[in-house]
Amino acid sequence: MSGLLADALGAVADSAGAWGLQAQADLASGTVRGTVAVLVQVLAVPVLLYVLAINSSYLVLIGLAGVDMVRYLRRGFFRGVEDASASPLTQSVSVVMPAFDEEASVVGSVSAMLALRHPRHEVVVVDDGSTDATFALLREAFDLVEVPRRLPTDVPVRGAVRSVHVPRGGRSPLVVVRKDNGGRADAVNAGINAARHDLVCITDADSVLDPDALLTVSRPFADDPERVVATGGAVRAVNGSTLVGGRVADVRMPRGWVARFQVVEYLRAFCVGRAGWSRLQSLVLISGAFGMYRRDVLVEVGGLDPTCIGEDFELTLRLHRHMRESGRDHRVVFVPEPASWTEVPATSAVLARQRRRWQRGLAETLWRHRAMVGNPRYGRIGLLALPYYVLFELVAPVIELVGVVLTPLAVAFGVVPWKAALLLMVLCYGYAVVVTVAALLVEELSFHRSQRWRDLARGLAAAVLENVGHRQLTALWRVQGLWSLLRGQQQVWGAMDRQGLAAGASADGGDVVHLPETRASRRELAEAGR
Repeated sequence: MSGLLADALGAVADSAGAWGLQAQADLASGTVRGTVAVLVQVLAVPVLLYVLAINSSYLVLIGLAGVDMVRYLRRGFFRGVEDASASPLTQSVSVVMPAFDEEASVVGSVSAMLALRHPRHEVVVVDDGSTDATFALLREAFDLVEVPRRLPTDVPVRGAVRSVHVPRGGRSPLVVVRKDNGGRADAVNAGINAARHDLVCITDADSVLDPDALLTVSRPFADDPERVVATGGAVRAVNGSTLVGGRVADVRMPRGWVARFQVVEYLRAFCVGRAGWSRLQSLVLISGAFGMYRRDVLVEVGGLDPTCIGEDFELTLRLHRHMRESGRDHRVVFVPEPASWTEVPATSAVLARQRRRWQRGLAETLWRHRAMVGNPRYGRIGLLALPYYVLFELVAPVIELVGVVLTPLAVAFGVVPWKAALLLMVLCYGYAVVVTVAALLVEELSFHRSQRWRDLARGLAAAVLENVGHRQLTALWRVQGLWSLLRGQQQVWGAMDRQGLAAGASADGGDVVHLPETRASRRELAEAGR
């Protein structure tokens, strides 16, 4: 591959050089051909080297993740999950679930959370001013009664708390807080105030956790109670899979290609990538769909920031910054298994809104914490993780779009031979395919989640085909997110059609649900109009 790459680069350089003098003359006269030739001369090699660097960095992270997963699996017999599930010494956990218009799935989701294996955990549902029957369904299903409980104000909350409800007779460790609408982050902050236990797990009302999720993700706190301040669990796409009683019983590859592309993206960037960063002790992002924190540290930093779009990324960075500036050694750990399963957008329109929001949230958060970037005071976070996010996450879509636009123009105006341009594109995107396939193999060899060969084949096909159209569209959407931020446009979420994740699932596990693929993530809807 290196020989082919060198030949292709040489062909581009020779072609651009041959056009050099003519390009300068054309540029002076204002011709498009001259402009394209000069742009190729200036940008071709840097863009290609950038593409190689970003894919190589992914490959390094995947290798580190593979090593970490092997160690994790080797210690599997000694993790003591069975002992922890029955021990009174296991650290207690409060599961905080913000809910906004969740009538389609809230009862099944809460029932599943209450049924998680753990000796002492409570479920705190925060009804953030729902306009549908979310609370009415909860009240009927769990026989809720209002209690005269005043929540502490450890974390600031914008939306006023209306009432607190618990099951009659305390039959289950459930607390339902009703408050005025203030957004997801504000609802989580109210849940932190209501939480009574030392550890707080933040998840979504449409997420499905594996049965041992709380026990496993809380284990690093027990192993290193002084330093571990937060842990993150794996988040995987559940579209197309089968649920039984609020549990993922049959993992399948989604039928739609939009969802399939996101499956491989999650494996590459969210699961394997974060495992690699955790191995480097430089994890800066815990997904809002499944993260666990020490409550006292959440209170110290003031909870989530309701004014930030990327509130989960911002919270993790603020935790690192607070601990570093306080001179306290700390760790943020990623746990690769068990998983939190969530629906991903099934249509391009919904996916576009999500990716614009993610990129905008990334940019806002990096700007807020720009003093950390390249600053040795913040250790590996400042010197390694954040520069990486600036160079390879924030800037990446802009660089990719430059290459996508410049290459056909260079061929059209005869600046670069079409064979050389085609060879370069094949090599660059082929490298990306190798990276994604490596991530799929690490995941499959570690956890064997694909139960059918055809699902694995579909995943491999998605790893190849995502580079033809989907990847370029994603780059465009991300650039649009950056542009909207630069122009000062207000973030608009938009309403989204969806069905319930656990619709029809009974609390006793009797119903089988084939998960629909016609709706977007409930987190998208929960933010609509805020």
